[in-house]
Amino acid sequence: MNTPNPRVAKLADQIRVVVAETLERRVKDPRLGFVTITDVRLTGDSRDATLFWTAMGTDKEIAGTAAALESAKGMLRSTVGKRLKLRYAPTLTFVRDATPETAKSIEDALARAAASDAEIARRSQGAMPAGEADPYRHRDEDEAE
Repeated sequence: MNTPNPRVAKLADQIRVVVAETLERRVKDPRLGFVTITDVRLTGDSRDATLFWTAMGTDKEIAGTAAALESAKGMLRSTVGKRLKLRYAPTLTFVRDATPETAKSIEDALARAAASDAEIARRSQGAMPAGEADPYRHRDEDEAE
């Protein structure tokens, strides 16, 4: 993947800050839960911004947060344009960030693997090999014959 244009990367970070501050201070929608803007990806021409977000709560509360973000999209876009003094404010698209769920599933898989390893270690305690302790031929034995 190409490194982003430094100007575009800086603008994306500024958009993240402006949107997060606006959500905290100006958006009074009761459906909006505790939301965090985790990342902003901006197209090279700065016309479209994809904002990744996470929220705490139940599935119903998270769905309410998604609806609140959609309804505040126009106000957020105009606020971004005004605060950053942009000729063309980028269109905003909100996408729920799946990173926390992915991390949780990886942690669960690692915990299952550790438990399985511990069970195998427990079962193998005191186990003896089926044949000889060292079933391989050694040179010194071959020379003795």
